[in-house]
Amino acid sequence: MFKKIGDFYKSRNLGMRQVLSNISWLFFDKILQMGLGLVVGVWVARYLGPTQFGLLSYAIAFVSLFNPLISLGLDGIVVRDLSRNPEQKYEIIGTSFTLKLLTGFLVILLAIYLTFVVNSDDIVSRLLITILSIGSVFKSSQVIEFWFQSQVQAKYIVIAKRIVYLGISLAKVLLIQAQATVIAFAIVSVAEVVFSSIALMIIYQIKGNKINLWKINLNRAKLLIRDSWPIFFAGITVYIYSKIDQVMLGSLLEDTSELGFYSVAVKLSEMFDFLPMTINSSVLPKLTSLRRQDPEEYLKKYQSYFDLMLCLWLMVAIPTSLLSPWIINWLYGESYASSIPILSIYVWAQFGSNFGVARSSYLLIENKQKYSLYFSLSGALINIVLNFYLIPRMGAIGATIATLATYFFVTILINFLIKDLSQIKIFILNVLNPIGIINRFKELLK
Repeated sequence: MFKKIGDFYKSRNLGMRQVLSNISWLFFDKILQMGLGLVVGVWVARYLGPTQFGLLSYAIAFVSLFNPLISLGLDGIVVRDLSRNPEQKYEIIGTSFTLKLLTGFLVILLAIYLTFVVNSDDIVSRLLITILSIGSVFKSSQVIEFWFQSQVQAKYIVIAKRIVYLGISLAKVLLIQAQATVIAFAIVSVAEVVFSSIALMIIYQIKGNKINLWKINLNRAKLLIRDSWPIFFAGITVYIYSKIDQVMLGSLLEDTSELGFYSVAVKLSEMFDFLPMTINSSVLPKLTSLRRQDPEEYLKKYQSYFDLMLCLWLMVAIPTSLLSPWIINWLYGESYASSIPILSIYVWAQFGSNFGVARSSYLLIENKQKYSLYFSLSGALINIVLNFYLIPRMGAIGATIATLATYFFVTILINFLIKDLSQIKIFILNVLNPIGIINRFKELLK
């Protein structure tokens, strides 16, 4: 079997081998993170209990609402520009790093201010949010990841970040043994961001790159912002409709254990989100190049990309939904039994992640990023309205239904309402034909 795999790998062209190698490294990274994260995460959830775990989840969700501000919508743009113009890497990286660094400091100030407004009587929540927001500054080092992604060299990101992750996981285990408070777990979460930033810089230097050559160019900054602003605003609204459910559960209900049950189901459902993200980070540079070289082949490859996203979704959703009672009871115990119906429903919403990632890359390559803003604005509005209505009446189940309905509209239905997105509509309609999927996969593997 291994010989056949090796022969298949060698028979591919250089570009395909780079993609396969890159995906392999990213899969190894995420499987390691998923396995270790599941074990340690379950241990932490059991130790803290639904109420304290819900409180920590609320603080994490609150701070994560500011992630789009740190990103500035630059992530895909920077990878794209580095793929097109690698000789300008120091200018692109230096400028994007500076932009992210400045917004990181702004996020700290905003988070601290808003937590005093929203959680004026909850000292623990304010402290957790303040601590977690500090990591925003160090996320500016993500620009180093973008360089390695643009060169389809994910293994260096894996090496740097997983060494840190192993150490942080050990630290969490030690905190449990020491009977530490929830505050200590927030501090360790920030430490992971700090040390990951340092590790990325070290390996970037080791590979012959020079941080001291980074430079800031105002014209480059204007170009980056010009291309990224639709993605930036879309990112804000995407985070609103993807994370606001947890924030609203923590705010609208006095019992934070309900958020604890919901957070467990969400964490398990999203555990395989690395699959579409991993594949996307590897194929985006190649699809970008193929779009210029052979537009017809580019559309064929993109259809196969959508086919793969459908298969990955079903491979995760079906067994997770059916086995949800066994999964929850075995991992978290009877105290989290209320998570079972939430997980069995919520996992089906993951089609939003799979198709959403594929569609976002298509919009980026085709310079149609403006639609991302329309999608996310409508999604945010729908999700907030549904959550306000359903959470007080149905609790976490209400938030789950709101998420499922929002993703269906924003990821699937809206493509049929906009004429300029007819190609995405074709991609989606084609994945409904299983025979067509099989034939396209056969063609791809020839």
